[in-house]
Parts: sequence; C-alpha cells; structure tokens
Amino acid sequence: MSWQDFYAARQCVSLRRGRGPRDLVLSVDEGPDGSRLSVWDVPAGVTRPVEGEVGSDAVLNAAGDAVLSHHADNDSEMGHVMATCLTSGEVRDLTPGLPPYTLRGIDVAREGDRVVLTAVAEDGFSLWLVADGDPPRRLFDSANEAWNGLISADGTLASIDATDHNPNVRRFAVTVVDTATGKTVTTLSDGPDGPVRAVRFSPVPGDPRLLVSTERTGFARPCVWNPLDGSRVDADAPHLAGDVVPLDWSDDAERVLLAHVDGGVHRLLEMDTATGESFPVEHAPGAYFEPDVATAHLNIWASQYGSDGIRLLRQRFDLPLTVLGVDRTGHTTTLRGPAAVPAAVPATSRTVRSADGTALQLWTCTPPERTTPGPLVLWLHGGPNMAVVDRYNPRAQSWVAEGIGYAALNYRGSVTFGRDFREGFQNPIGDSELEDIEAAVGWLVAEGVAAGDQVFVSGVSYGGYLSLLSAGRLPHLFAGAMAFVPMADWLTAYDDMNPALRGAWRSFIGGTPEQVPGAYRRASPITYVGDVRAPVWIKHATHDTRCPPRQVHRYAQALERRGGDVVLDWFAGGHETSGRDKDVHDQRRMLDLVRTALRGERWATGPVAPPPGDRP
Repeated sequence: MSWQDFYAARQCVSLRRGRGPRDLVLSVDEGPDGSRLSVWDVPAGVTRPVEGEVGSDAVLNAAGDAVLSHHADNDSEMGHVMATCLTSGEVRDLTPGLPPYTLRGIDVAREGDRVVLTAVAEDGFSLWLVADGDPPRRLFDSANEAWNGLISADGTLASIDATDHNPNVRRFAVTVVDTATGKTVTTLSDGPDGPVRAVRFSPVPGDPRLLVSTERTGFARPCVWNPLDGSRVDADAPHLAGDVVPLDWSDDAERVLLAHVDGGVHRLLEMDTATGESFPVEHAPGAYFEPDVATAHLNIWASQYGSDGIRLLRQRFDLPLTVLGVDRTGHTTTLRGPAAVPAAVPATSRTVRSADGTALQLWTCTPPERTTPGPLVLWLHGGPNMAVVDRYNPRAQSWVAEGIGYAALNYRGSVTFGRDFREGFQNPIGDSELEDIEAAVGWLVAEGVAAGDQVFVSGVSYGGYLSLLSAGRLPHLFAGAMAFVPMADWLTAYDDMNPALRGAWRSFIGGTPEQVPGAYRRASPITYVGDVRAPVWIKHATHDTRCPPRQVHRYAQALERRGGDVVLDWFAGGHETSGRDKDVHDQRRMLDLVRTALRGERWATGPVAPPPGDRP
C-alpha cells in the first residue's frame, strides 16, 4: 500500500439539502480531478451530475432545476452569484448590476423564486433579495461585519447576523427585515456578552420562527425565536458541559437537530420546539458536522433532517463520510456507505493544559508499529474560528503510513469550546495560540509521542500564519515549518486583502495599521525572521485576496536576506483552491522536505521567486 492510496477514491465531502418542497440533496464529491457536484433525489434513489463550472458553495433553487453558486476570476473570491440550469446548462448572472463581491451567505425560500445573498464589497456589507427575475434589491447594508443572510420559507422575512450594535467586535445580533419593504422588523441580541447567530427559518410556509444559536450562558445553546411576537423557547441545558450547536429543523418544524460538543466529541440530540426538552439520538462515535467561518455557509458539512427522518452525516479520522438514515422509530439504515479507502488509523482525543491552565483538545494519530519517540507533524487549522473534528483525513493517514506521527490542535480561537475559548486568540493575536502550541509540543514530547528535535509545524491560512509565527517566536521547538496560504506581514497585507476581512482584522488587532502600527508589527511573522532557525516552506496562491501574495513574498525575501532556509512555491488560484491531485503533489513535497530536514540538509535550492507575472 502507498500513502497515495488514501487520496485515490472519489469521496463525498458534503451534502446540502435543498430548501424546496422536494427532498433533493446537492452532493459535493472530491477526487483526483477536483470537486464534482450532483443532485441526489433521495425518495427516487436517483443521482444525476451537475454539468459545467459550479462552485462547491452551491445551493439548489427552490424548484430544484438550477444550482446557484459564486463565480470568481482565478478563485479570488471576488465575483458574482450565477444560476446554472441543470437541463440546458445556461448560466445567468443573478446580480449583473453589482460590482464584484465576496459571498458571505446564500439562502433560498421554500416557495417561489426568492434568494437572499450576503455580499461584501468596497462599500461594506449588504443583504440582497433576488426575486422572480427582477433586479436585485438591497434589504440591509452596514459598514460593520454582517454575514449569513437567511430567508423565511414563504419569502416574506429575511435575517442577517450583524454587529452594528457592537461595532468592531465579532459578537453578532440577528436583525430581521420585511422583504417587501426592506424595513427592520426587530433585532435579537442577548446583550454585549451574548452573541446570537441565525441558523435557519422554519421550513413551514407562514411560520416566522427562526432557529438561532445564542451564547448568553457563555456556550452555544439553541433557541427558537418568533421575531413577530418576540416569544422564544430556549434550551439552556445547564447539565451539559460545552456547546450545544443547533443544526436543522425537521420538515414539520416540531423538532430541531442538535450537536452537543464536549471536549471535541460529538453527541447528537433532538429538541422539541414547543417545550425546549431535548433527548439523545443513538449513534456511533465520530464527527457529525464541521463548522466553518467567513464563507457562504455555517458548516462545511452537517447532519440534517430528510423527509423521512434524520439524515446523519458521520466521519472519523479513519472513515470517510457515511450517510445514515434514522426513522421515527429509531431504526438506522445506511443510505450511502463510505468510499473505499485503505485500512486507516483512528485518532485519539487528548486533553492538554496550556500555561495558564486552559484545557486544550489535541487529536493524535501515530504509526501503530512505533515503539519509541519519532518525527511528528503538528497541524494547525485555519480560521481561526474553525475546529479540527474527527473527520476522515488522508493527509494524517499519509504521514502515519510513512512512519511519521500526526497531531492536530484546537488552539484558543477554535469554535465549539465556548465563547471565551473562541475569543481567546485576541488582544494581542498570536500570544495565546503560541502558549497553546508550546503546551501541545511539550505534552507530545513528554508522553513519548514525538521526539523533541523532530517536530514539524504545519497549517493552512491562519494555521499557516501560526506556523510561521511559531518558527520565529518558538524557534527551539520545531525542526521545520510548512505553511499553506499564510499571513506573514499584516501591514503589507491590509490594503491588498478583500474588504470582507479588513473590518474583522481591525477588531482583532485593535485598529487600522495607521492607528496601531505596533500591534500589526507584533502580530506579523516578518518581525521575527531574525530568530528563525528551522527551514520554512510556503505554498501560496497568485490570486489570494484573504492572504495576499505580496506580503508573503516580502516575508520570504526578508528571511532569505537573514540567511534563513526558505522555499516559496507558487500556484495559480485563490485562497481555497483544492483538488486531490494538488493534495497529493503537496503531500509528496512535504514528505520530501521532512526527510530532507531529518537528514540535516537544507530545503532551499535557490533564491525565492516573486509571484508569476511580477518578475522584473
């Protein structure tokens, strides 16, 4: 068996049910040639592919005869939402009069032809209604962060998670507007310390209730709220530690599906929407949803209701996504089995204490045959408001198959561990995360999971940023750093990044670069290039608007001038460009780099190159 075999099978990575009256599901699969979408008619048992260029953020329209997705030049995240007809392949721009925008939310009404889009452009954050073929109509706008626009089943109400009540602090309140007039109906806020986020309107036409997640207790809890009369049903569940995350409504709106997350472990519940009473759903261990941030959807994938009961989406580190159906009697059937992959190694959830006593969750996955400490790669997720869950991970399995351990840390800034933990990376950013990283490495070495001089750090986006920051501020810990699309120089990046992010980073860092230049310098890995001792590899995109290319090139040049061992590889695309062939290429590259470092050899074979097209 080769490590490449873990990437070979085409795998389902997400299922997104349509909002229309039919039980249609949009399936996102990944294989060697990239992502493919298909429409699964569950009652009929029929699946048909979606033809043409369609983004993986796509949703079905209410009729189920078109998919809506954001199209951006060079994957830059700046573009327009297009409707692609499933029969003719015709593509129609839903917002032809708007300037290019980043998409931060898309939702479809159950009845009629009504869609709401949350767009972010140079003029700020806005919610748009696209209805019945008419030009888009603005329902809401703000200079402050506002995401996740949703629409009611009958299309009469829309909501958006906004921060106008608390500018420059990412603690949302839910604002509901009348789609006919654009006037605000009401806003739900649980105070300055209790952010609220919308999940979904009731699927029953004429029912105005909105399922939300509130953190008034300090941890996520479900709430069913009626914006027209102000009534609400909360499930505070004081007997449960950790977050209780609302996922979906049943088709009759009598129940909601919940995920209780305690120490990273998922347990599913159902809640009665009339009483707030919850009761467990029987299921095997694994992950049942994966939260996302700064995208068009709240979750990368999530368990949901179907027309005939609960549809569980389950994964583990060693098991690809499996779809299970649970009917009202509790009987479970397999609706879709996992992709055929080689036998893999499960991960174990560990609890590690940071320097101040904060409990951290660490996944570890080690070669079964290893009996002594050896090399290990510590993975840091992006976001930062994301989390590593117990889902199938071909990269982890590839390292383990080659005799190299793998660990993944949910550092402060990760979600599903409560509000304080999620916000713990701020003021100043980087400090708490580095404490957590140092604690994780200390635990791995002390427990004999890793050899102290053979630990490598790696991550994507914010995780890539932390990898570079660790190389400069914790130089004694790592034998090498491998960063994908990282932030390396906040000062240079600020003007180049897309407008959806500037407001967030102003709040996280404490102002603009002109207002607090010292804070930007303190947060930037480029500040510490003189202290870097380990080799550094960076894989970066030419059209990335989240972590722009110019700033990472400046970092690599600065490190090179200081005598550092640095390699900068470019690829054409944007921040989230993916594909199994690319993953295999990157994994092969990293395996070669780790082996090179373990032999005591340098990584760099020549000077760092500027982005293609910027060459003198």
